[in-house]
Amino acid sequence: MGLQDARERWVRTGGIELCVAELGDPARPSVVLVHGYPDSKEVWSEVAARLADRFHVVLYDVRGHGRSSAPKPLRGGFTLEKLTDDFLAVADAVSPDRPVHLVGHDWGSVQSWEFVTVARTEGRIASFTTVAGPSLDHFGHWIKKRTARPTPRRLGQLAGQSAKSWYVLALHTPVLPELAWHGPLGRRWPGALERLERMPRGDYPTASLPRDAAHGAWLYRDNVRARLARPRPDAYAHAPVQLITPTGDHFLSQRVYDDLETWAPGLTRRTITAGHWVPRTRPDQLADWIGDFAMSREGGAAAGGAGVRSGAGVVGSGAAAVGSGAGVVGSGATAVRSGGRDPYAERFGGRLVLVTGAASGIGRATALAFAKAGARIVAVDRDAEGAIATAGTARLIGSPMARAETADVGDTEAMEKLAEKVAAEYGVVDVLVNNAGIGLSGSFLETGPEDWKNVLDVNLWGVVHGCRLFGRQMAERGQGGHIVNIASAAAYQPTKGLPAYSASKAAVLMLSQCLRAELAGRGIGVSAICPGLINTNIAATARFVGVDAAEERRLRKKASQFYRRRDYPPEKVADAVLRAVLRNRAVVPVTPEARGALLLSRFAPRLLRAVARVDPPL
Repeated sequence: MGLQDARERWVRTGGIELCVAELGDPARPSVVLVHGYPDSKEVWSEVAARLADRFHVVLYDVRGHGRSSAPKPLRGGFTLEKLTDDFLAVADAVSPDRPVHLVGHDWGSVQSWEFVTVARTEGRIASFTTVAGPSLDHFGHWIKKRTARPTPRRLGQLAGQSAKSWYVLALHTPVLPELAWHGPLGRRWPGALERLERMPRGDYPTASLPRDAAHGAWLYRDNVRARLARPRPDAYAHAPVQLITPTGDHFLSQRVYDDLETWAPGLTRRTITAGHWVPRTRPDQLADWIGDFAMSREGGAAAGGAGVRSGAGVVGSGAAAVGSGAGVVGSGATAVRSGGRDPYAERFGGRLVLVTGAASGIGRATALAFAKAGARIVAVDRDAEGAIATAGTARLIGSPMARAETADVGDTEAMEKLAEKVAAEYGVVDVLVNNAGIGLSGSFLETGPEDWKNVLDVNLWGVVHGCRLFGRQMAERGQGGHIVNIASAAAYQPTKGLPAYSASKAAVLMLSQCLRAELAGRGIGVSAICPGLINTNIAATARFVGVDAAEERRLRKKASQFYRRRDYPPEKVADAVLRAVLRNRAVVPVTPEARGALLLSRFAPRLLRAVARVDPPL
């Protein structure tokens, strides 16, 4: 998607002609998007298109880039002071009577930090969203703090960022960067981005790339050494700041933002599983967070207060704010205020999470854990009342949107209808948790074909349906995601009393590992969670084959009592699920017995086979 429908104007400032593009209704709040290096404004095209139905969106080519003219001479023409002049000229031209919402990526963020911390822009910026670009002043203080009082940890952080910043030194060398960009580097850059960032080809990069990159080298030469050596002591933000940190940034360590609350009190933090060029690889999520943060500064009423985003679901009423002073957050994302850092809220706030088997046990606990982190929840269960209760609790504890859906995960047609409905009404799922499962106990010889069908329909086919339908939607969207499959320690711990149940969970574990390999190249993680004995109602509802009804009731009661005495709560499994997604873990045993059995399966399988002869509690 390009900017071919944008309205174009030229803004003159200090002898420079800036090319400015606008989308959306000028009567709405203005969002100004500032690009980085070696980009032009087209890097924002996908995000801009997604914001244009709610905001007046403004993009401009930074001086010397795209269609904007370059200063003469180049040396001294790209200082932060002159870049601030450019921003003020654009803001005055496009939104003379009200402050703008500022968004910067990479060097666009570096210069935007200057805009939001100098006195002469005060009152012109309503909010600032920074993506993958620190303030040079803050970075300078970060370096000084680590060199003034060095510790192994601080020196390690400094060394890590220094290794990532090798290109800064290269750009300070005379002539060579210009020759490289006009030569082989310029030709190979699009392919390098496609391989390194999994960036889809489109209207970016533009044909002006070699010229933009050559001119942009002066951004570094005119500013970096001077500011890092003498960072301003008063570089405090005078507008609310939202920090979006890509976890896979090849150029910036997440540690450079550790001290940011000092400079931006009330900072809102977000993390996203992506590389450096988030505007191209994750435009949906980025547009959501930018829009939600701007709307929170506008009283949640931007775009006429519609409360609806295409593909994101209806939010409107029931939107919640988490953290003191967070304000009202519209359209589905919950604001996450630092002041106790919450990595789950930073990562999952506003994300769409679907959990099957959500009416009780591990499914309910997992749905509520994501809800507490500010995620939007779709609670799925064939128990309609239980799913509705889970969704209601999720809204009460922090989810900006929680809906209940009824479906039998083993029913192919029902799951296909569910996937279509979720995509149409709520959007593409960011995290899928295939949790629904049933228990079946008894010897292999007593387990009939219908028993096998029942347990495999739910425990295996339910996972297959979820992965196939929602995983395909994630892959087609092309913006990553995560699939969590709840397996069991029984997947790798054989037992004579659970052949059908163990076989179904072993299949889930292997499916998860195969799918993880297949989807890794699409930015989609897959985790298999393997709990041991968890205090849920699975024992009370399990089938016991080969016995009469009275004996089955007795065995259910005995197994339930055993699980209650074990008393390992499902909330701990839910926490393991969130950690697995946060860290992209492959196989996660949860309880001590699950971890022990996994260890034995790898190093003492004969002992594990001996244990299999003991009658199980279920």
